[in-house]
Amino acid sequence: MNNSFSRHVFLPVLLVACGLATAAQAQQPAKSKTATVKKQPSQGPAYATREEVMREADDIATRRDLNRDWVRQTIGQARYMPVVSRLMLPAPAGTIKNWRVYRSRFIDNFRINAGVRFWQDNRAALERAERDYGVPAEIIVGIIGVESIYGQQMGTYRVIDALATLSFDFPDAHPRAAARREFFRGELEQFLSWKSRTGEDPLLPLGSYAGAMGMPQFMPSSLVKYAVDFDGDGRIDLAASPVDVIGSVASYFKGFDWKPGMPTHYAVSLEGTQADKDLLLVPDILPTFSAATFAARGAVLPAEGQAHKGPLALVELFNGGAEPLYIAGTENFYTITRYNWSSYYALSVIELGREVKLAMGR
Repeated sequence: MNNSFSRHVFLPVLLVACGLATAAQAQQPAKSKTATVKKQPSQGPAYATREEVMREADDIATRRDLNRDWVRQTIGQARYMPVVSRLMLPAPAGTIKNWRVYRSRFIDNFRINAGVRFWQDNRAALERAERDYGVPAEIIVGIIGVESIYGQQMGTYRVIDALATLSFDFPDAHPRAAARREFFRGELEQFLSWKSRTGEDPLLPLGSYAGAMGMPQFMPSSLVKYAVDFDGDGRIDLAASPVDVIGSVASYFKGFDWKPGMPTHYAVSLEGTQADKDLLLVPDILPTFSAATFAARGAVLPAEGQAHKGPLALVELFNGGAEPLYIAGTENFYTITRYNWSSYYALSVIELGREVKLAMGR
């Protein structure tokens, strides 16, 4: 999941989950054996002391048809976490993005070796997910590796604390504070509805500072909508069942229109004018232009890219003071950014999955 919500970072799943124009590290949940022993970050007062929050708890209970006393008690036991609010603030003005530095945080021997073990241990589930949903194993493996190092880093924040803090104390200094506050209020409601249905203790799950949970770092709304019982044991467990995790990640991508067999991106070299490049960059990561338009604007694609039938996006990844990297992103590249609205994140997922696949071959 990350912590700056710039044009390169959002939080649909996890949002970011969560996201530093820097990444997606977030973590999680219920019935995890370590959920009650991990040290919690420093906490402020319980929300039971805030009358306006308790009034909002009553409104949530009414909107969601939940037991009023249970909602008040649950939200009342949540605690304000100052560090969570701070982590949501954008990077300081003038911060320079650097793809090479960003990549190095997610693609190293430790993570690649962990990915190989994960793939070997779950080969059958990965093959079944690819058959059922059309999502390649390497993309699923890349996501889980970037998000939680295959379950090794699922988060130390109580989800109820993180979601309450971001619902009621999202930093006003954020340029999109109102929209972000509304987003997290919805995630808090989804979390409460989910725990009410399952009868599980809402105070136990751990996750990221944005409230993302489990190996795939799903936000509550994504868990409710896309998580699947892929191992067929009658329950969905995104913390301890790699098979459920694999199926749920594949289900998420299918829900965001993953196109089986389509590449994620192509190399591109720019030989046109600055005006040509500027025009192609206007839609950012949204695929908009045909291969023919790329060619007309001096964006040279390899042969397979020239034959691509769908829309493409010119994606720019800065490299500090060095020349940026440019790629042509397809609709599948865009689908990966629905997990975390960042081109840097998406390319890290793709390249980690590729490196693990190459290591498997060796």
